[in-house]
Amino acid sequence: MLQARGYTVKLIAPQFVKPYVKSNKNDANDAEAICEAMSRPSMRFVAIKTVEQQDIQAVHRVRSGLMDQRKAKANQLRGLASEFGLVAPKELLHLRSAIPRWLEDQENGLTERFRRLLHGLWRDLKALDE
Repeated sequence: MLQARGYTVKLIAPQFVKPYVKSNKNDANDAEAICEAMSRPSMRFVAIKTVEQQDIQAVHRVRSGLMDQRKAKANQLRGLASEFGLVAPKELLHLRSAIPRWLEDQENGLTERFRRLLHGLWRDLKALDE
């Protein structure tokens, strides 16, 4: 937007500005630090991303977040099941095969309430897998 109006845009990575922040973080102090960093002749600037690069980066960030959620859901499932004496190895593949067996086994001591909870968590995990 600014480039279309004739301005020269230069981006500075936050880690390069941080050493110039003098006190508490607020807009005025941040602006002062940016101006100080800009005035340094050896300052390195970050390339401006195209819209396509921003799209790709957004996809990667969302995917990474979903993978983190999947790992957290698997750990939650594993932890809750272990309280009932059901143990699955850390690999997600083994957990995926263990949960249906746990749900089908009527002799493993799971309450009906916990079975419903486990089934819901299992659906969540499968949705994150997809």
